[in-house]
Amino acid sequence: MWLQRTSVNERRAMLAAYAGYGLDGFDLMVYTFIIPTLLALWGMSKAQAGYIASATLFTSAIGGWGAGVLADRYGRVRVLQLTVLWYAVFTFLSGFTHSYGELLFTRGMQGFGFGGEWTVGSVLVAETIEARHRGMAAGIVQSSWSLGWAAAALGFWAVSVLLPPQLGWKVLFWVGILPALLVIYIRRNVREPSTYIEMRAQKQQRERAAAAAGASGAAGGVEFLNIFKPPLLRNTLLATLLATGMLTAYYSVTTWLPTFLETERHLSVTGRTGYLLMLIVGSLGGYLASAWLSDVVGRRRGFIVFACCGALLILLYTRMPVSGGMLLSGFALGFFVLGIFSGMGACFAELFPGTVRGSGQGFCYSAGRAFGAAGPALIGVWSTHVPLGQSIGAVTVGAYALVVVSAWALPETRGRVLSVDAAMVEDAV
Repeated sequence: MWLQRTSVNERRAMLAAYAGYGLDGFDLMVYTFIIPTLLALWGMSKAQAGYIASATLFTSAIGGWGAGVLADRYGRVRVLQLTVLWYAVFTFLSGFTHSYGELLFTRGMQGFGFGGEWTVGSVLVAETIEARHRGMAAGIVQSSWSLGWAAAALGFWAVSVLLPPQLGWKVLFWVGILPALLVIYIRRNVREPSTYIEMRAQKQQRERAAAAAGASGAAGGVEFLNIFKPPLLRNTLLATLLATGMLTAYYSVTTWLPTFLETERHLSVTGRTGYLLMLIVGSLGGYLASAWLSDVVGRRRGFIVFACCGALLILLYTRMPVSGGMLLSGFALGFFVLGIFSGMGACFAELFPGTVRGSGQGFCYSAGRAFGAAGPALIGVWSTHVPLGQSIGAVTVGAYALVVVSAWALPETRGRVLSVDAAMVEDAV
């Protein structure tokens, strides 16, 4: 019901971030469905397929931090438009590739925009929504990933039924150009948050005062380096470890699950789609439940509960035979593996002041994504020696152990009013 009390600008910001992240999800997850097709058509190895996935995630880490720095300097809305347009164009170009090397390049380039969109969109929402509802708002935006993922699953099923494999995978990439239309809506309807406007005004006032006094002051171009200095350094390190654990687990499961269901559970295209849709439906419920939980019991407790449950469920899922029990457990697996992210956007925004909020949030999530990118590649290599399901389970459980430790060490930020000046975060450490 709190949505009814939001302003027009708040709802527009949420809608822009929601649509951007959902379309982002479609463009990224499409690749996971076509891995078996490319293995057959191009003769790629599982290791090469893993390298493509990891390359996208690695460049998204660079793009996420870079977009955060640019958003602090040039504005959330302007940079959000750039990131959406970037990932849409390179997803489209992926449909024209003919080899492993070409696809490695286009997917790697796509990653820059993919990583930047989450950073800028989550900061935009966090700065727009009031503190008591920030976790729920961030969770709702995060839940759009499930819709993008579901669209990728249904799209893959449709092209598999209607088109030959040689054309179907290309069509899925070509459809990825549609998010570019979102830029028109953002440009016409979304405004900068008042928190950002206030921060920019204060920064400009300090720069004028420093110029009048004949002092050079802190250069705006290196202001983002403050996240590596006290009192923010501890928050930066712990948030990075938290993101690393979450994203390693997530990428390990979602990148290889379609291949696991085909090669080790021998499911048809229709069967795989059904199992994955159950996972996706569960993730939608998990996003909303986790968002509510993060506002009620706190960010840290929510992370720990979801990490422990996710670790147990992936071990169960990868060891079960194909049955109704495995189908139902997919709902719970999606609930916890995806739902854990709902509190992240709000928590990371609350750990940093407005002057470096985009930079801090972008670095922590993006560095976690860079480290997490090793997960799919590690599983691809490891699966040549042990069963794929066993590889997925081992990497995922280790990643969730890291989540529990880092979440326990982080400060609780639930309900914190977002600060503008770095001097106002001393109590966050």
